[in-house]
Amino acid sequence: METGKVISIVSGKGGTGKTMFAVNLGAVLALQGRKVAMVDMDNGLRSMDLYLGLENRVVYNVVDVMSGMCRIKQAMIRDKRFKCMYLIAAAPGRDVRDMTQLHVEVLCEKLKAEFDYVIIDAPAGIGDSMMLALAGADEAVVVTIPEAAAVRDADVVDRILIEAGIEKKFCIINEIDAKLVSMGAVPGIAEISRNLRMNIAGIIQYDDNIFIATNRGIPIVLKQGTYIEKNFRAITERIVSALDEDTGK
Repeated sequence: METGKVISIVSGKGGTGKTMFAVNLGAVLALQGRKVAMVDMDNGLRSMDLYLGLENRVVYNVVDVMSGMCRIKQAMIRDKRFKCMYLIAAAPGRDVRDMTQLHVEVLCEKLKAEFDYVIIDAPAGIGDSMMLALAGADEAVVVTIPEAAAVRDADVVDRILIEAGIEKKFCIINEIDAKLVSMGAVPGIAEISRNLRMNIAGIIQYDDNIFIATNRGIPIVLKQGTYIEKNFRAITERIVSALDEDTGK
């Protein structure tokens, strides 16, 4: 029986737009009629519920699920703007030391049986929390920005992905400002590409509209026909096509 795929969205540094990208990746897939489960694994610094405008509907969270306090379906919040997209929120600050990679793998397997795609928003940085968010992942997307520290951190994350056995991985370069790049004030796409060994699935230009939509809890891709939405669709196609090769779709 065919099962869904798990995509973990990671970053080596905070502030790269990782959660924004995860939310809009899931939204694009849901708009295409795919069944999507969004799982916020950034416990303690949760934000996916805010980015989706679902913060007032959170009752249970991912730690409640893994600790057996509630069933998976009890923690799932349906985003009514889509035919089939659900969120499992992160814990607000719960101690997650008892969570193991096996817990995450079991959760992913159960979600894969019901959904086409499981999008996991990992905590920024490296360490045990990121490894938990990678458990069960079929693919990883590293989000970085044109900043020397962020690019170096993305390269560190890439090495961790290799050690974790995740072969399918892409990089997204977010918040590209063409004026700053042309001035040589920040690393350009070519320079970033030289410093990373991952395939770049796409670049996202800095745009105030993305910032505004995120703060309003609205995935920017809901406004269809814009250059931003078209760009996200193209990026999504590159990311999922690598997974589809395995299933012969």
